[in-house]
Amino acid sequence: MGSALAGYECIKAFSETDFTEDLKAIEVPVLVIHSEDDQIVPYADSGPLTVKLLKNGTLKTYKDLPHGLCSTHPEIVNPEILAFLRREEVGADRQAAEATPVMA
Repeated sequence: MGSALAGYECIKAFSETDFTEDLKAIEVPVLVIHSEDDQIVPYADSGPLTVKLLKNGTLKTYKDLPHGLCSTHPEIVNPEILAFLRREEVGADRQAAEATPVMA
């Protein structure tokens, strides 16, 4: 958790900064993880556009996960990150099973 001021300053910085040239300059493979249900950073204005600017970008989209999906759903996201680092594919059956989180 951060302070309200820290949250405000963060949102202000990323909403007012144009990262276009920075993204175009990245030459290493990049995994962009984003959820269509992100309530902080709108998906259509971020994930797909980011990957278009990267020379070697991969977009992993989730349907119903929150902005902090790496923290709230590590059991779903971590295998994707590991597979990306290993240059492997996560099985389609596993993705389908994990795509819809079950509330206990």
